[in-house]
Amino acid sequence: MKKTFLIMAVSTTIASFGQNQNPIKYPTTNKGETVDVYFDTKLADPYRWLEDDKSAETGAWVKAQNKVTYDYLSQIPFRDVLKARMEKLWNYEKIGAPFKEGNYTYYYKNNGLQNQSVLYRKDVKGTETVFLDPNTFSKDGTTSLGGLDFSKDGSTVAYAISEGGSDWRKVIIMDAITQKIIEGTLVDVKFSGVSWRGNEGFYYSSYDKPKGSELSAKTDQHKLYYHTLGTPQKQDKIIFGADQKRRYVGGHVTEDNHYLVITASTSTYGNELYIKDLTKSNSPIVTIVDNFKSDSNIIDNEGGKLFIETDLNAPNKRIVTVDVNNPKPENWKDFIPETENVLSPSTGGGYFFANYMKDAVSVVKQYDYSGKLVREIQLPGVGTAGGFSGKKKEKILYYSFTNYITPGSIYSFEPKSGTSAVYEKPKVDFNSEEYESKQVFYTSKDGTKIPMIITHKKGLKLDGTNPTMLYGYGGFNVSLTPSFSIANAVWMENGGVFAVPNLRGGGEYGKKWHDAGTKMQKQNVFDDFIAAAEYLIAQKYTSSEFLAIRGGSNGGLLVGATMNQRPELMKVALPAVGVMDMLRYHTFTSGAGWAYDYGTAQDSKEMFDYIKGYSPVHNIKKGIQYPATMITTGDHDDRVVPAHSFKFAAELQEKQTGINPTLIRIDINAGHGAGKSVAATIQENVDIQAFTLYNMGVNVLQKLNN
Repeated sequence: MKKTFLIMAVSTTIASFGQNQNPIKYPTTNKGETVDVYFDTKLADPYRWLEDDKSAETGAWVKAQNKVTYDYLSQIPFRDVLKARMEKLWNYEKIGAPFKEGNYTYYYKNNGLQNQSVLYRKDVKGTETVFLDPNTFSKDGTTSLGGLDFSKDGSTVAYAISEGGSDWRKVIIMDAITQKIIEGTLVDVKFSGVSWRGNEGFYYSSYDKPKGSELSAKTDQHKLYYHTLGTPQKQDKIIFGADQKRRYVGGHVTEDNHYLVITASTSTYGNELYIKDLTKSNSPIVTIVDNFKSDSNIIDNEGGKLFIETDLNAPNKRIVTVDVNNPKPENWKDFIPETENVLSPSTGGGYFFANYMKDAVSVVKQYDYSGKLVREIQLPGVGTAGGFSGKKKEKILYYSFTNYITPGSIYSFEPKSGTSAVYEKPKVDFNSEEYESKQVFYTSKDGTKIPMIITHKKGLKLDGTNPTMLYGYGGFNVSLTPSFSIANAVWMENGGVFAVPNLRGGGEYGKKWHDAGTKMQKQNVFDDFIAAAEYLIAQKYTSSEFLAIRGGSNGGLLVGATMNQRPELMKVALPAVGVMDMLRYHTFTSGAGWAYDYGTAQDSKEMFDYIKGYSPVHNIKKGIQYPATMITTGDHDDRVVPAHSFKFAAELQEKQTGINPTLIRIDINAGHGAGKSVAATIQENVDIQAFTLYNMGVNVLQKLNN
């Protein structure tokens, strides 16, 4: 058995000097003269020109920055060793849960290092064939499958593709039996699934094509369309959104094809809810919820009896029932009442499954359609369970289970008997028995108790010298629950500690926990993250010289704000695809929809002052030594546009004091992360870990036979 050990530099000062003998010469970033006025405050924005993703100047800047970054990474002596190990560990067969459509059983499979997982199917005789292979969509693996949905009888499929990681999709319609494309491709589809009405057509959502760059221009009026098979897209009918300006509109058809359910919202939290009877021609769209004060959605129906998941008057969520003829909230009746734990429900096999989150781990209970508790499902361990969904007629359902030291496995489940069995357990070159996860509760600045799961090799010495990755998010009601990662496994193999706190702003404890990290309480999130770092240092897991902080998207904002506020607390900062210019985030693509969490600089002078006080781009100061920083983004990110990262990098490179490197790694033909090829994902993780360890004073990864 082989193990990998870190050889540390004896003196971190000498190590830093040795690894920075040749000062990095950063590309020149020209300054413009743009000045904005917010209320009575004039504010320069010298790097506004980097927002133009179509300009030759921005393209040249990206190329120059990448050259500096990759030249630096190429000198790290153990980078290739890390890559070889990560590829070896990644190279195992991965099979997804099966699902039935028509006369076929479908499932995703990846042989190990394929850039995209392949969709296979088996007929009634068990003959396996490839149904869709996204690896054939493009030569470089940057075009991915963005979702698919079958017609009611399984004879036709509509599948979406994403090119270069963009949120904009194309939808291709194919005869599922012959596997031949049967009509023209739908274009300019965004933030949308596909939901079939019988076999005749389907619903989807999109925006009008924006003026200017589709990767950065604002999109804020979403519309729900209906496409009839055999007709051109220009004839698609607008069902909702022509007269109502909503940033996010979704539509899905109930399993019995009786109703169209419509959700509409102006932000990432809170939605209106509508329903339309599809069995009656020209039936009206009926309003169920007419405001944005709650999250509510219809998850099932029995004839005219609707089952609604909601957090209205229930911050931890509940399921209610109501008659479709009188669907207003005053008529709702509890079906599965709210509990002290957050509910995420699903349906399948004629049952409801209440997946509760208790201190960020799963507890699953099964109910029948009368609301009677059938059983609490015995899970394989403490961790994250997902799935338990399917059509009502299914006799067998499937669920996944994972945690930080257990590779994700698929289990079959018989709803009637409650019997679980292993369906697919991956063969990974990783011995879970050598590792441990521990949940602790630490105290944040204002006295709030925050949970954190710390994972590492057994027998870890608490001497303050362990390389530690502190990962956080803290926003948008997103919950960070335990899950296995090959990249994290490699990190821990090399003696690293991986720590994940459940910060306020997330969804781990319901709406109140979420709200406690939004708008003018956003500082709570940064304080929680800082307190997590201080806990790890106080308990001798690590020290500031061996601590890295990492996060993506809203988590990138978290890292940017934290390194600005406490630059001495960590050795390495790794902000990915971050929201860094908080004064202008709402002017790009769908950014205005994030205002529930952030507020905007235009809301009020008080809000402007608060946001400006933590906005990463606006709080970098000269004369301070910031941690070694590698910013990561994609040039086709149209969720959090790369200009956020570009401007942050330019400010940091100008003002950084001392010898710590300030790099930006920009993936080409890549977006916010979804659909990224396996090869690109591996290389990104290798570069992040190599950069981190190198700047902690690691010179060699020496493999020893044990």
